[in-house]
Amino acid sequence: MTQHADLTRYLQAYILEHIPLARTMQLRVTHYDGMQLEMSAPLAPNINDKQCAFGGSLASLMTLASWGLIDLNLRERGIACDIYVGDSYVCYREPVYGELRASARHADPGDFPVFVETLSQRGKARIAVNCAVAGENGEAATLESGFVAMPR
Repeated sequence: MTQHADLTRYLQAYILEHIPLARTMQLRVTHYDGMQLEMSAPLAPNINDKQCAFGGSLASLMTLASWGLIDLNLRERGIACDIYVGDSYVCYREPVYGELRASARHADPGDFPVFVETLSQRGKARIAVNCAVAGENGEAATLESGFVAMPR
């Protein structure tokens, strides 16, 4: 079993235990490779009156994927932090009529070492993450967010 697979299972169990909304959404952590985190959720518990994905579910899934990416990146380095969303901007481009699939990446992968160094020196750091939900014609929804981390 790889370290990334173990981290994927850990994150899914943690989220489902501590975030009731994620249980209702039937969220699943599907992939993590150190640079990208993917999560999914079935349409049925996340549907709206138009029979497509509820915007709040899309935003929640993208926020959790973005938060989870930072959490796992820090966990791999043995750093225990509380991570908070500082700001976010959501753009909905097209309806999602199937499974919700979100993929999160750092806005600039080169920022992560600086983020860790700042966290070490100042006890607080901020980093940007971009996330997208796949659609039929590309990205159905995107989230640009800034997260703040502080050691526990």
